[in-house]
Amino acid sequence: MQRIEIRSIDGAEILQQLNEFLEGNIVEQWGEYVLEFDNKFGKGSIRSIAFDWGITLVDYNVNFTEDTKIIFSVGNASPIEFIFISEGSLEYQNSSREGSYSFERYQNIIISSEKLSKETYIFPNNTSVKVNFIYVLPGKFIKRRNNNLTYLSKGLLSLFNQEEDVLPYKHFGNYNLKIADQIRQLQESYDHGIVRTLSIEGQLNLIMAMQMLEHYNYENNLGLPESLSRYDIKRIHNLSGYIMDNISEPLSVSALATRAGMSPKKLQLGFKVLYSKSVNEYIRQLKLEISRDYIKNTNDSISEIVYKIGLKSRSYFSKIFFERYGILPTEYRKKVRKE
Repeated sequence: MQRIEIRSIDGAEILQQLNEFLEGNIVEQWGEYVLEFDNKFGKGSIRSIAFDWGITLVDYNVNFTEDTKIIFSVGNASPIEFIFISEGSLEYQNSSREGSYSFERYQNIIISSEKLSKETYIFPNNTSVKVNFIYVLPGKFIKRRNNNLTYLSKGLLSLFNQEEDVLPYKHFGNYNLKIADQIRQLQESYDHGIVRTLSIEGQLNLIMAMQMLEHYNYENNLGLPESLSRYDIKRIHNLSGYIMDNISEPLSVSALATRAGMSPKKLQLGFKVLYSKSVNEYIRQLKLEISRDYIKNTNDSISEIVYKIGLKSRSYFSKIFFERYGILPTEYRKKVRKE
């Protein structure tokens, strides 16, 4: 496992210390630092930009060749970390807590550590990870005019007021694609100079606001149309098992939503979060994977296999099979039997 130790929460220094290990190249422009690397350690880019009032963005888009442990020694600082993963996942450990936690894709995460503690993030090997960290130094942020912190929930307000009895603090909230869409806009910004800087700062404020709103709704048991709870995720996992067991049956979105006990809109959102596909796209891919196994491991005719996976047209099956695998079902059977 690759191990990198960081001794700063300053964005530019974080990149410098990462680069001592990753041996890439750092470019600075308009106050934004970008580290790029493509070597034996992996491939990717990490960027950082700092703003007034104690706000820093560190954005990772990386794929490491080995499991990579990045350890942060926060010293006397206790920044509030707004974390959101757009792709992949992370394992998280803190020296002041027992065990580890999984940070999952599209989940809203807000944490803050005790002074002098260490935070460890483990990036899995050969996995694309896109994760957005917004660090907020509460001592500086609270001096900002019109900060309106009194509108925050009790837990977050205590963090910004630097009340150490609430540390370490963790919020592992709901799954939210609306935040993911906003972060995608942040990552795809192509402006230049002061326009780019102002645009990034504005988008960071909006992302933080959206993460705070999710936190508020989570604590007050208020659901949002674009959010999914852990319970919702569990129900959709169970539903995917039902689909597998009943692949030959008609599987409409409305019937599946009724079975899962959620609206069709929320069901579609859940499949997008878990599988990056709509319900029908997921079902079609599953039908094709099952059909391929039937072709390879049974003597059933192609027509029989089409019936078993719940399709009515052999020609349609051949068409989508070819689109997926680049070979017709009959040719695929000949190929695997020859091999």
